[in-house]
Amino acid sequence: MARATGGTPAIPADRGRRLAEVILADSRRAGMGPGSRLPTERQLAADLGATRTTVRRALAVLEAEGQISREVGRGTFLRDARWAPAGDGGALDGNGQAAGPVTGVAASADGRLAGGEQAASYDEFELWDLALHRCIVGASHSPLLVRLYAVIGEARHGQSWGDLKRRSASRERQRQYRADHADLVAALRARDADRAVVAMRTHLARVSSHLFGETG
Repeated sequence: MARATGGTPAIPADRGRRLAEVILADSRRAGMGPGSRLPTERQLAADLGATRTTVRRALAVLEAEGQISREVGRGTFLRDARWAPAGDGGALDGNGQAAGPVTGVAASADGRLAGGEQAASYDEFELWDLALHRCIVGASHSPLLVRLYAVIGEARHGQSWGDLKRRSASRERQRQYRADHADLVAALRARDADRAVVAMRTHLARVSSHLFGETG
């Protein structure tokens, strides 16, 4: 990884997104690909002239986007996000075998739910919210749905949507969204399609009412 003194500028502590892009760019320049292990947080912080807190935030961004995976006791590894759409998650069942679609999405979604619970800011919560929805869509294994949601994801990053979400955001509404998410993942885990449909419709109706100023 290029050091801050060797051409990569130091990144302000509030620019986790930008630092995430720098980490990916430096990895590519170093010839690293899917499966390659990234340096430790301490080493990344030293290489990039950033604090470990900022590095941790940047890695959270990359993890939520499916760009990396973090394995306890082993380290942080690059993934090929193009071919690892959310639903696969690399999850294993209780016998150590590759999990099926429903088990896989539930295991992968658990990490997104935990990320949302621990989010310290609106932007961080939005990141995990998008990652969870992408995880669920990816589990469909439908290229059409995945592409359609990619378009929605692009819209979510636009100014109009962002302004609506920020104006409607509150800690209580984030709590409601987390509860909606938990209900949806529980329904998927139980393989209860009807319950999952109701949970998703309830969630979307709630978000719509908040975005457009309706009560609720």
